[in-house]
Amino acid sequence: MSEKISDKLRYCSPEICQPIIELAVEIAREGREGRRIGTLFTIGDADRILAHSRPLILDPIALHPEEVRNIRNDNLRGTIKELAQLDGAFIFDTNGYLVAAARYLDAKASDIELPMGLGSRHLAAASITKIAHAIAIVVSESAIVRIFENGNLVGDIIPELWLLNREHVITKG
Repeated sequence: MSEKISDKLRYCSPEICQPIIELAVEIAREGREGRRIGTLFTIGDADRILAHSRPLILDPIALHPEEVRNIRNDNLRGTIKELAQLDGAFIFDTNGYLVAAARYLDAKASDIELPMGLGSRHLAAASITKIAHAIAIVVSESAIVRIFENGNLVGDIIPELWLLNREHVITKG
């Protein structure tokens, strides 16, 4: 039996990572309103990530009660799919609560090395995970989901393959 990618991540428990990875795969497959979209999720040290980010717009998550901001809440999943059309990252804490949305991640990127062809969203994901105890999940507009930890790309998920066995991930290293 193959080990799940969510079991291999240091800074996120499988119970929290798994539903967020599944949501990312859904967004990659479905897009929104007939077009592909990209987005970024961070999970982990939310305070540190907030300290290295700033809002792009008024935060659509602000002041909502905690119980509606948990990743296990089905209504939140639909809301995230709508908000994913906006620029900026979603920030989850280690307990699976959405802390902020539409955030610009502002972490130093000079010592990050990425494969050719990956853009600024991937660079932001790698950079923030280098300075915070967190993982980042990027939905690329090319419909590939990539997972970063400690500043490194640790896995690629191709949604069609994922659907075949729910854990088909090309891992790095």
